[in-house]
Amino acid sequence: MWETLFSSATSETLTLSTTVNIIFASLLMGLFISVIYIKTRGKEGYSHGFTVTLIMLPAIIAIIILLVGNNIARAFSLAGAFSLIRFRSAPGDPIDISYVFFTLAVGLACGMGYIGYGMLFAVILCAVMVILSVTKYAKPRVNMMQLKITIPEDIDFQNCFEDILEQYTQSYKLQRVKTADFGSLFEIIYTIQPKDAMDQKAFIDQLRCRNGNLNIVLNTQINNDMVYLG
Repeated sequence: MWETLFSSATSETLTLSTTVNIIFASLLMGLFISVIYIKTRGKEGYSHGFTVTLIMLPAIIAIIILLVGNNIARAFSLAGAFSLIRFRSAPGDPIDISYVFFTLAVGLACGMGYIGYGMLFAVILCAVMVILSVTKYAKPRVNMMQLKITIPEDIDFQNCFEDILEQYTQSYKLQRVKTADFGSLFEIIYTIQPKDAMDQKAFIDQLRCRNGNLNIVLNTQINNDMVYLG
């Protein structure tokens, strides 16, 4: 039985039973990966469509590999057909991209008939994902935020907000200054480390009193979701 699982189940001629077994095995592995993704990414949030994609992608890849087989001409034909499809999406989280490659690899293993190796690969990688999530590996301990403040051109941005930043943050650094609206406004970008008991509403209210109630953007997770205030 083990030798059957870890040997290629495909042959030159496809059979209905082999095809059905491979498709169902890849769907089950995709479902398993999707469940692990939901469990490890629950706190950060996840897309419903992406979790469904993780289920379907291994089966799709497995079907493609089954159809191509060892036929080079068929492989070039499929490559030409898929090149006509254009995907438009916003840049994703690196972890999401790793899950995509993960499911692709599982689909390739199933499509080639190595269901046992695909299962082994899925179990090991999912275990690694769970361990990294539980141990919070490489997660920064310091909560850094990005602050963007829009001010009129007649305000001295170099000495305008220092006292407020010193009151509410442990440290701050001016990252960039740029003009907006043909030079009538300035956008100041800080990287800040807030104090543990920082009242974000009071912090923003004091900043709004200084910048004339113009837009203020507080990025609570740098390179992630943005919270718009003001």
